[in-house]
Amino acid sequence: MELKERAAYLKGLMEGLEIGDSKEGKVLKAMYDLLEDLCDTVADMDDDLDQVYDELDAMDEDMDDLEEAVFGDDEDEDDEEEDDEDEEVEAEYELTCPNCGAVTVVDEDILLNEQVCCGNCGAEFEIEFSECGEDCECGDCTEENE
Repeated sequence: MELKERAAYLKGLMEGLEIGDSKEGKVLKAMYDLLEDLCDTVADMDDDLDQVYDELDAMDEDMDDLEEAVFGDDEDEDDEEEDDEDEEVEAEYELTCPNCGAVTVVDEDILLNEQVCCGNCGAEFEIEFSECGEDCECGDCTEENE
């Protein structure tokens, strides 16, 4: 039974007992009036809470729509990120042709052949690997630069 139904049942019991205007009867009637007011207050609060939940659900749906409009579909992005992580990234290197100065981009396989063909002028040139950089001052590098 709901609270109001239980309060009405209690009122019926009180009427059935034919409680008079004695001191105890007045106390019981006052307690019943208080109980009835409390039941009304709880019922009103229950209705308000239901309304708040409905509005909160509507706001949550609006927020989901807004997130999708601003950020796109998260599931698709997560799938793409996982695919990118699974694929190996192949390194690319930029080489400058000594003949025409054009920059050619090659992958590691072509670079390891040590013979590269310029995509611009068609000249073939060799790749020399060294552990030294341009500003190296070791004996081997300074001899080559002279």
